[in-house]
Amino acid sequence: METFKLTRKNMAELLLSLNGTAGRNPHGVIGEIWPDSIQEGERPPIIRKILKPAKGDIGFSLKEIVSLGNLIEFTNFPQSTVQNWVKRDVRGLIGSPQLGKKYTTEQAAMLFIVEDLKATLDFESIRKILTLVFNNIEDRTDDIVNPTDLYLAYASIFDQIHHQSLPSIKTADGSVNEHIDGFIKDECRAMLATFHGIAEENLTKVLNVMMVSVLTVQAGFYQDVTKRYVMGALS
Repeated sequence: METFKLTRKNMAELLLSLNGTAGRNPHGVIGEIWPDSIQEGERPPIIRKILKPAKGDIGFSLKEIVSLGNLIEFTNFPQSTVQNWVKRDVRGLIGSPQLGKKYTTEQAAMLFIVEDLKATLDFESIRKILTLVFNNIEDRTDDIVNPTDLYLAYASIFDQIHHQSLPSIKTADGSVNEHIDGFIKDECRAMLATFHGIAEENLTKVLNVMMVSVLTVQAGFYQDVTKRYVMGALS
C-alpha cells in the first residue's frame, strides 16, 4: 500500500481549513494532496475521521494529534513522548485541552512546532523562543502571531526548498550553504507581510522565530537523511 505523507505546508493548510480560517474546506485541501484516484477507504484513518461532518469546533485527542503528526514528512512523533511534553516539558506553552477533553487546532500546531524545534534546541530554549511570540496560552488573541499562521509561514518556506525550484545555485556567489541561508532570510522577510496587525517593534521577534524554525526543520531533514544512509550502509 502507498505510504501517505503530508508536507508541513499541507498540514498547516489542513489545520487552517479545519478551524474555518482558510479559503478552502478540508475536503478541498485533502483532494489536492491525494487525488480522487486514491479511494477514500485507502486514506489514513485519522484523515477519514477528521473529514466527517462535525458539530461545533474541531478538536483533537492527543492520540489523534500524534496520528496526524506522524503523517508529516521527516517526523517521528511517539505518543509517549508527546504525553511527556504536555504534562511537563511544554505544559506552559500548550496548556490543558481547551475543548472539553480535546485540544484545539492551534494547540496541535504548537505541538508540531515543538517537534520541529526539537531537532536542534532543548526545551528551555524552545520555551524562550516561543514565548517571544505567544503569550497567554488560554487566550490566543493576545499572541503576536497565531501558532497555525506561524506554522504555515515557515512550512511554506521549507516547502520551497524541498519541493519547488530554487534560483540556480551554480550561478550564485558564495557557497551552497550561504546561498540557502540567504534564500531563507529573504523569504522570511517577505513572509512578514502575510501577517496582519504586527506592531513594528515585534517584527524582528517574528522574523527571528521564523528563521530559527526553518533552520531547525532543515537540520531535521539532514538528520533524517543521514539516518537513512547509516541504515543503508549497515544493512
